[in-house]
Amino acid sequence: MLLLFIAMPLKYMMGIPEAVKYIGMAHGVLFIAYILILLGATTKIKMPIWAMPAGVLGSFLPFGPFIFDHLLKKSLKKTS
Repeated sequence: MLLLFIAMPLKYMMGIPEAVKYIGMAHGVLFIAYILILLGATTKIKMPIWAMPAGVLGSFLPFGPFIFDHLLKKSLKKTS
């Protein structure tokens, strides 16, 4: 949200490209951290086979990780 609604307007309307650089870098680092944590959780708690691809796909959709989390919790409750 910061990247889209603050940094991009600053870059294109006010000519301040630094905001995109720093917020974009933070966005990339957080995305990589999400994927690494998802990989670790997949192996540690023995998630269903669909969980890893669904988690990655959910990371590209708005509010996707929240939907993925809800579906995963529901699935894990059924199996335990």
